[in-house]
Amino acid sequence: SMKIVADDKIPFLKGALEPYAEMIYLPGKQIDREILKDADALLIRTRTKCNEKLLEGTKVQFIGTATIGFDHIDTQYCNKSKIFWTNAPGCNSSSVQQYIAAALLKVASDNSFTLKDKTLGIIGVGKVGSKVEKFARTAGMNLLLNDPPRERLEGKKKFQTINTVLSESDIVTIHVPLNLAGVDFTCHLFDDEKFKRVKKGSWLFNTSRGEVIETGALKKVLN
Repeated sequence: SMKIVADDKIPFLKGALEPYAEMIYLPGKQIDREILKDADALLIRTRTKCNEKLLEGTKVQFIGTATIGFDHIDTQYCNKSKIFWTNAPGCNSSSVQQYIAAALLKVASDNSFTLKDKTLGIIGVGKVGSKVEKFARTAGMNLLLNDPPRERLEGKKKFQTINTVLSESDIVTIHVPLNLAGVDFTCHLFDDEKFKRVKKGSWLFNTSRGEVIETGALKKVLN
């Protein structure tokens, strides 16, 4: 029968596939080439780096990651090796919206201001960012949106440049994927130059990938 190796921290998975396959559950970092030698499929989170080092010489034909991001998968290698892969876009969007809503209310309460009429800048208005946008509108906040891929599709009407968003927002929240190449490159998107634009005394939330912010630049601006 089919053999599937899965990260043991993926919620609600145990029991779902047992009628169809032999299942092996392991912590993500313990999944290695030896265990995958005769595995047909792999179900992971971001802890498992799927590249040639892990997959070469195995029988794996399918990788599913229970995450929005997929920068832990070497997609070029998988495509070349005819390994089908898929991610789960939007899977945690409601959780992130709830976290941001709670964090905004906490910050407002602790610092004696109301969210109403504060300006929230949203960098990345996709599956997650659009839910945060909905909450912010309900809370009566002013909104500045930045999303270059959507702007190319929908026109400039509702979108601002990232520099405008950073200089005019009281609170900035980041919801972009980690893109390591291409026109929408986001690795170290927040560097020295971007932090110079951020309004003094504003708040910055990053619930996207850590690498979107250049740590040295962040430490410098905090100091």
